[in-house]
Amino acid sequence: MDALTAFGFVSVSSMLVSYWLEPRNPNYSLAFALACWAAALYGWLAGTWPFAVVEVVWGGVAARRFLSRRASRG
Repeated sequence: MDALTAFGFVSVSSMLVSYWLEPRNPNYSLAFALACWAAALYGWLAGTWPFAVVEVVWGGVAARRFLSRRASRG
């Protein structure tokens, strides 16, 4: 397994775990957003730009969800 594939595996696995834990704490929404953006970077580096674009959008959705959940808590 090369470094790029390992990076992709870690970023997508992080997305899965943080999405699963999201209902427990708003910080997992932020972790999900960061994992999405890491996956987007992987997609861009791997040459799969459609995947990268979708992951950037998902990261934005998760970041917005994090901000709205954090605001409603405080």
